[in-house]
Amino acid sequence: MSIEWGKLEEKWCKKWEEARIFEADPDPKRKKCFVTFPFPYMNGPLHLGHGFTATRVDAYARFMRMRGYNTLFPWAWHWTGEPILGAALRVKMGDPDVIRGLKEIDGVPDEELKKFVDPVYMANYYTRESRETVKRIGFSIDWRREFHTTSLEPTFNRFVEWQYKILREKGYVTKGTHPVVWCPKCKSPTGDHDRLEGEGVSPEEYTLLKFPFEDAYLPAATLRPETIYGVTNMFINPDATYVKAQVDGEKWIVSKESVKKLAEQLRKVKVLREFKGRELIGKYFRDPMTGKRLPILPGWFVDPESATGVVYSVPAHAPADWIAIRDLLEKPEKLKEFGLDPKVVEEIKPISLISVEGYGEYPAIEAVESMGIKDQFDPLVEEATSIIYRKEFHTGVLKPICGKYAGKLVREVKAELIEDFKKAGIADSMYDLPSRVLCRCTTRCIVKILSDQWFLRYSDPEWKRLTHKAVDKARIFPETAREYFHEKIDWLHDWACARRTGLGTPLPWSPGWIVETLSDSTIYMAFYTIRKHILKYGIKPEQLIDEVFDYVFLGKGDVEEISERSGIAAKVLREMRDEFVYWYPVDLRVSAKELVPNHLSFYFFQHVAIFPPEMWPRGVGVNGMLMIEGKKMSKSKGNFITLKKAVVKHGADVTRLTLLLSAQDMEDPDWREENARNIDAKLKALHSFVLKISNLSGGAGESHIDRWLLGALQKRIKEVTDALNALKTRTASEVALFEVWNDIKWYLRRAKKPNPSLLREVTGIWIRLLAPFAPFLCEELWSILGGEGFVSTAPWPEYDPSKIDVKAEEAESLIKSLMEDTSNIV
Repeated sequence: MSIEWGKLEEKWCKKWEEARIFEADPDPKRKKCFVTFPFPYMNGPLHLGHGFTATRVDAYARFMRMRGYNTLFPWAWHWTGEPILGAALRVKMGDPDVIRGLKEIDGVPDEELKKFVDPVYMANYYTRESRETVKRIGFSIDWRREFHTTSLEPTFNRFVEWQYKILREKGYVTKGTHPVVWCPKCKSPTGDHDRLEGEGVSPEEYTLLKFPFEDAYLPAATLRPETIYGVTNMFINPDATYVKAQVDGEKWIVSKESVKKLAEQLRKVKVLREFKGRELIGKYFRDPMTGKRLPILPGWFVDPESATGVVYSVPAHAPADWIAIRDLLEKPEKLKEFGLDPKVVEEIKPISLISVEGYGEYPAIEAVESMGIKDQFDPLVEEATSIIYRKEFHTGVLKPICGKYAGKLVREVKAELIEDFKKAGIADSMYDLPSRVLCRCTTRCIVKILSDQWFLRYSDPEWKRLTHKAVDKARIFPETAREYFHEKIDWLHDWACARRTGLGTPLPWSPGWIVETLSDSTIYMAFYTIRKHILKYGIKPEQLIDEVFDYVFLGKGDVEEISERSGIAAKVLREMRDEFVYWYPVDLRVSAKELVPNHLSFYFFQHVAIFPPEMWPRGVGVNGMLMIEGKKMSKSKGNFITLKKAVVKHGADVTRLTLLLSAQDMEDPDWREENARNIDAKLKALHSFVLKISNLSGGAGESHIDRWLLGALQKRIKEVTDALNALKTRTASEVALFEVWNDIKWYLRRAKKPNPSLLREVTGIWIRLLAPFAPFLCEELWSILGGEGFVSTAPWPEYDPSKIDVKAEEAESLIKSLMEDTSNIV
């Protein structure tokens, strides 16, 4: 009998929905488990990356439900910010790449596509489609708590307004002057999730070392100002456009692209003249430390979009600089077009200024040679640079050539050195982005210093201290991610929490500003607990006055007075309060590692700010970023699979297991079609096996091999249970699917007359172990075996060490070993 996944999924989805088995209400007699997955953006369909993380959450939720926990897994949709607005704008502009992606990858019909110029229609379309996908893949959701963000959902809008009023009252939201990632077109800060490219990139403060040149300065930007003691030359891109400009009273020579950046950083900039970089090649500047004249050389690797477009060269410690010099030495003809004598380059000698363990005099040269880097455009240059810079910063010691800083660690002297250089007039600073950032509107972003912007004060030392405490208190999966959290909490600075454009909640005290994407998604898990009451009792947004939220979430105020003021019955308010207190805090939230520096850290910060310690997050899981066939998932490059397509093609259980088996902890999962086909065959074989044993009857007395199988199964129960408790979903699913099967195959191989009743008993346990990962097939098999009710709510198998027969185990282990030895000899 063949199995059709689609029909099976439809059958059990309907039965679950009719029985409402995933709807969870407070039950004081039962322990609770509250799990969440970050609500996805509705500027496109759910993809396999969403599927990987959410399936991990669902597997854990199903496991805890079977263990007897009252388990709540709610779901919502993120409409905030630029993603949806930007996508709609690109459709309106007729962007061929976007339209092709919507049609070919997302599968949007032509009659729907023309309506996508309306961002709200687009959001509604993807929400509708994604809801069906979430149901089809079998996530065990309590749909009574569903909502979407922005002012288009007025009750949630009120919740965010309340949240930000509290943050402001506590001094965590302030107006100030800070550098932000800025979209010149939208004229707004561009948060991580408002970007097409460059998620996680933040403004960095570069030191500008001012090298005298004729009547001006060549300000070269660096994150390593100590390396000025090893400068040998300057690199300028001969094909780029440069300007001489008056900057705050000084004449600077910088790339044309940097003029706008400087002007946006509270500087007075006036361009005096414009010229090509080749005009500077072959000329000389002065080293401000020694007064020596040093040459300006052509450097095609210099990016005029990066900082000032001026690069000073330290070949002993900067791989890119050494490679550029080596390229010129190997191809002297490149110098002839500039009238440069090759001797100018030949006379350049690297200057060693940092001693670092594991390297000789010239770490950059050693790295280039050992890594076999071909030229300045080799992708390995970036990796070599990262290795050397990191090693020298953390363990490097400055040499005598560095004067009064000699003998000191680079990391300890950097701040002092910068301050000294600025006082001496040889240094300045500017902010820039270390890599390219594109807004959702496709505009390249820059750094702007805002003097009238609302910020979350993540730099506040006391707030950081409490957030570190919350992280220490929580369970972190894997444990290795805990230090990553601490590192990012220390690293975070003030965060622009509002922007001028996009969908969202207006700041209640400054309606021209809209709470940005990553700032309205920090404590919304609390809203899940009362959403069903809002819908059930028809509570209107105007009834959700601040005092209602204060009472429900913080236990403040007199319920009778609040009832009178809000028009919400006191009984309902008490229900809402009891519901929140029962479910909170969140027991597990899972997301990808790229969200640790922002969303997941903000999640901790804001819970600490608003709730008492007993309501702080209890557990957070972190996983890797999905790849497809070994390559990074990218919609623009066509390497992208929607979750719906995978489920329609392979079935929900096959998709779930293929994802879960692909990675663990913070490893990057890799979706491979061949793996999906193998899992499909495995699950169909399991179905056939259960059909066969379901027709067997009778039973024999317990034999040696019977006792071995029962004991082996106990070990598998413990392995799966321990793995799921530690959120090691790959290990758990591997054992549940493959190892139990291997044990049964060994039993069938060794048993002279397999025991039908034992096989049915063991298979019943096996199905329950597999149910969190392949719920549809397991429901069907549970039904075939005559299991009571749903396997989704059946009791989880309990580990019983008394059933382990050590003698039987040792005997079978010996037989296996002998058979393997014999096989190897043959």
